[in-house]
Formats: sequence, C-alpha cells, structure tokens
Amino acid sequence: MKGKVVVITGATSGIGEIAAQRLAAMGARIVLVARDAARGQKTLTRLPSLGSTAAHSIHYGDLSRISEAKRVAAEIAAAEPRVDVLINNGGAMFGTRRVTPEGLELTFATNHMSYFLLTHGLRERLLAAAPARVVNTSSAAHRRATVDFDDLQSARDYRGFQAYSLSKLLNILYTRELARRSAGTGITANSLHPGFVATRFGDASGGLFSYVVRASKKVFAISVEKGAETLVYLASSPEVATISGGYFYQCQLATPTRAAQDDAAARRLWAETARLAGLPG
Repeated sequence: MKGKVVVITGATSGIGEIAAQRLAAMGARIVLVARDAARGQKTLTRLPSLGSTAAHSIHYGDLSRISEAKRVAAEIAAAEPRVDVLINNGGAMFGTRRVTPEGLELTFATNHMSYFLLTHGLRERLLAAAPARVVNTSSAAHRRATVDFDDLQSARDYRGFQAYSLSKLLNILYTRELARRSAGTGITANSLHPGFVATRFGDASGGLFSYVVRASKKVFAISVEKGAETLVYLASSPEVATISGGYFYQCQLATPTRAAQDDAAARRLWAETARLAGLPG
C-alpha cells in the first residue's frame, strides 16, 4: 500500500478508524471523510504516529445530503489526481423515521445514496489510478430484507432495523451493478459483512432497539480489530486484486441472499438512485 491513496468514510470510530490506521501503517496516504470535526481531527492527528510519513488529509461534510456528498466528492477530486482505494464505510441506524432536507429517508440517504454519490464523483480519479478498488461495507442484516421499489423510502411501515437491513441489501446490489459497469476498466468493487462488532454503532438509534443492541454487544460482539480485518483485506490484499462483484465475510467469499443476487433489481436500483441524485443513469 506504500504510496497509495485511500479515501475512507466512517473512519473516525469503529472498524473504519482501525482500517484507516492499519492501511496508514502499511504505507497508504489516508483521505478521511468525516462529519464531526473533533473526532475527525483526533483520528487525523493519530495517523502519522503509526509510522507513515504520508500527508494524510480530511474533508468534512454530511454525506446524508446529496448536495454535501457531491461537494465532498468534488473537493477530493480537485485535491487528488488519483484514488487507489475508495472505502464506503459510513453508516447509521435510526429508531424513528427521519427525512433529509432533500426529502430522502435518512437511513437510505446515509447508507446507500452516499456510497453512490461519492463513488460517482471519484470515478475519474479511480480510473486514473487503475487498478483501483471500491470497497462497500454491507452487513448480514441484508438477509432480513427484500426490495420494494414502490417504497424505497420506508414511508408505509418504518421500522429502524428493517430500514437498516434494506440499506445493507442495497449496498450489495449497488456493488454488483458497479462491478458490472466497471468491467474492463481496472476498477473492482466488492462488499462485505464485518461481523457483529463492538462499536458505538446503533447506541444512539433510540428506543428499545438501542437498548437491545448495547446489551447484545456485551455478550456477542467481536472486537473492532477483528471486525476491520475484512475491510483491510479487500482494500489491500493481492489475493482479491481481480475479484469484483463479490460479497465477503471473514476474508472469504460468501453467498448473500437470492434478493442480493438479483441483477435486474441491481440495474433498476442504479437507475432509481441516479434519478434521485439528479445524475444520468
């Protein structure tokens, strides 16, 4: 990874922060995307102590907003001639239905739209670095979801974990279609399930579910160090340099649900996401 540029979201805590540290220690130059300035600066300040002399950097923005995601992508593209690895890792879950200023359900906007928008905005920089990689954090929670294209915004029957599960299914479908569209370009795209990890994720989602998540982590969750392994593997290992469109768990190819392997749904999702983003399909 020496000399490679890695853009990573959701890297100010949890598996994203561990992945950023490990990739920096391997010689990569890390470009962080964060929303919280205090946590972002803390993460950025620590990276040089890991032995890398690269000029790591950070960009701030709320990626749940289409306008912000486009702005951040444009800023990174202007600052970086090439991007070797893009890790879309930011995500959230909400106990009650919330809507962004642009009218999108917040889980959908944060966990799916941001992946699409940042990758689209950095496509030319990924092409400039080819062979390049896109790594999208999904979850085994996708197994509880199916896609209803008439209600992608969960307006009819919102449940926090169900909306989260849907967004993780969309991550896999999006990755498959991105891989298909990127075939022959030198860009690979893969998704992963990191495992049930002891991070702060879900703690502030609200309601009974937030309590259940916190209690479950004490008994069942793996460490953030263990949870970051597949993320780092997909970003750096030569073993997966030519694999694209895969879904990984514990650094191995895994089989997602039948709904997650529906290529017609993946193409439709791409078209609908592009429409919502105001981009050509």
